[in-house]
Amino acid sequence: MKRLSARTLVLLPAFLAALALTSCGHKRESSKENSSSLPSAQVRVQKVESKSRPVTEEVVGTMRAKLHATLEAKLSGRIDKLPVVLGQRVKAGELVARLDAAEFNARLEQAQASLEQAERDWKRVSVLFEQQAVTRAEYDAAQSRQLVAKGAAAEAKAMMSYVEVVAPFDGVVTKKWADLGDLAAPGKPLISIEDPSALQLEADVPQAIASRVQRDARLAARVDGVAGELTGTVSEIAPSADPVSRTFRVKVDLATQPGLSSGQFARLLVPVGENSSLRVPVSAIVERGQLEIAFVVENQHAQLHLVKTGKRIGDEIEILSGLHASDAVVIEGAALLTDGQPVEAK
Repeated sequence: MKRLSARTLVLLPAFLAALALTSCGHKRESSKENSSSLPSAQVRVQKVESKSRPVTEEVVGTMRAKLHATLEAKLSGRIDKLPVVLGQRVKAGELVARLDAAEFNARLEQAQASLEQAERDWKRVSVLFEQQAVTRAEYDAAQSRQLVAKGAAAEAKAMMSYVEVVAPFDGVVTKKWADLGDLAAPGKPLISIEDPSALQLEADVPQAIASRVQRDARLAARVDGVAGELTGTVSEIAPSADPVSRTFRVKVDLATQPGLSSGQFARLLVPVGENSSLRVPVSAIVERGQLEIAFVVENQHAQLHLVKTGKRIGDEIEILSGLHASDAVVIEGAALLTDGQPVEAK
């Protein structure tokens, strides 16, 4: 094998570089010729714009019914009637539970009998008093016994009315805390009812951003299981922070819609500022493998640009890199284009 001379070794890199440049030039010319041979495509274009959007911070919350109640008995007694089931709709005043009334009924009858006796005694003493047959003290004592008996009868009648537990408003039974035969007592819950027609989001907003929330302000929210963002009105703001969590309780009224119910996990979007970014319609971005590309029209040709996208906002998406403001980007027909292909804007 022949050895190369020193002069040859010096000239060899220059020769290889010239060869590479010639090859690259040939490839670019070939690519240009190939793209020029493609048919012209009809496309729609739109200028890339810089737009501002509010910057929000998500606060975890829970959906609740605005009107809800946990019913309990005012008396102690066995439950002998519980005519409701979970999910049942009830009307205001409808019976939801009834206690065994035997004891209370006996008390009422006893009170009524005492009242009748007291009224008879008072009438008799009144006649005798007019005839000056009894003293003033005896008359006053009879009158006092009548008033006491009347009060006892009214109390027994009221107690009898507490035997039945009724729904305070139209709603749905969401929980049963007791069952038939259980012992009911004051302070012991029986039934939970809520009105599903009016819902609100409850969230504990950190004190650092609580000043951004104002009463009657319109705020956006996201609820798991419900597509898109919801908008509601701030109805209540706690006047003081919780000393443990350093948060303010905020309630936002939301309109009822399919898929929305109490107990769902939700996020309240609290605005904390604004941010500007380039945006294009979502249709302008083409995904090829793991790459995101867009086509910009330059001199009536489609030029391929690798882009990096950010957050999607409605029908638009943020462009973090790869495009500039005022670029004419293809928003219709981009998926079928080839780099360098002639185009005609509609």
